[in-house]
Amino acid sequence: MPETQDSQDRAPPNHPSPIPDRGALPRHVAVIMDGNGRWAARRRRPRMIGHRAGARAVNLCIDFCLDRGIGALTLFAFSSENWGRPEEEVGALMKLFLNALEREVEELDRRGVRIRFIGERERFAGPIRERMDAAEASTRGNGRLHLAIAASYGGRQDVAAAARALATEVAAGRLRPEDIDERAVGARMALSDLPDPDLFIRTGGDLRISNFLLWQLAYTELWFTDILWPELDTATLERALADFAARERRFGLTGEQAGGFSNLPSDRAPE
Repeated sequence: MPETQDSQDRAPPNHPSPIPDRGALPRHVAVIMDGNGRWAARRRRPRMIGHRAGARAVNLCIDFCLDRGIGALTLFAFSSENWGRPEEEVGALMKLFLNALEREVEELDRRGVRIRFIGERERFAGPIRERMDAAEASTRGNGRLHLAIAASYGGRQDVAAAARALATEVAAGRLRPEDIDERAVGARMALSDLPDPDLFIRTGGDLRISNFLLWQLAYTELWFTDILWPELDTATLERALADFAARERRFGLTGEQAGGFSNLPSDRAPE
C-alpha cells in the first residue's frame, strides 16, 4: 500500500464497494488531463495560463460526475516524472495547487465530495502536505463523489509500494509468500477500496496511459480525444459516456460468453 494512503482507506479483498452499480454508467472514471501547455502555446501565452485554464476544466469535470451520478473520479494532476520539468514551472504549479486547495475544498465538502490524494506526498512542501491532510480529514465522511487526485504519482511507483508492503508483512511473519495472489496485491494498491476505473479518458490527442494506474486499468475501457484539456466541455464528456455505453466488456471471455455481462464493473467480472 503506498505510504501516502491513510490506513483507514485500506480495503481487504472482497470489501464491498461504496459505489452502487448503475448499469451502463461508469462507476469510476479516470482522467489524464493533457494539453494545458499546448493550449497556451497556440495562444502565445505562458504555460501557466494553460494550467489555470485547465483548473476550470477540473471543476467542469467534477460537476459533470456529480450531475450524472458517477461515484468516483480520479484525476492525474502531477506525475512522479513531472518533477523533472523546469523549476519555474514546477514552482508555479505548486502555487496553483495550493491555491486550489485553499479555495475549493469547502465547496466540494458542501457538495458531498470526498477528497483523497495518491502518490508520494512527502515530496511536496510542508504547507501543501498540511492542506492535503486537512482536505482529506474534512471530507472523509462524504460519499456522493469519491475524488482522487493523483499527485506525484506513478503507476510503477504504486505497484512497487504494494510489493514493498507485502514483503514487509512476509518478513514479519504475518503473511506467507504462497498466499500472495492478485487480490492480495490489489488490496495494497492505491484506491483499493474503490472499483477499478470503468472508463479512462485522455485529452490532448496522445494515445498512451503514461504510467497512470497501471494495475487498476487492466480491464478499463480507454477513450481518447484530440480536444485539449482547457477546451473540455460537457458535450465531450457525454460522447465519452455514449461510447462507453455502446461497448461490450468481455473481461477475457468470448463475446457469446460475456453477452450477459456487458458493462459489468471490473470488480464483478465473472470468474
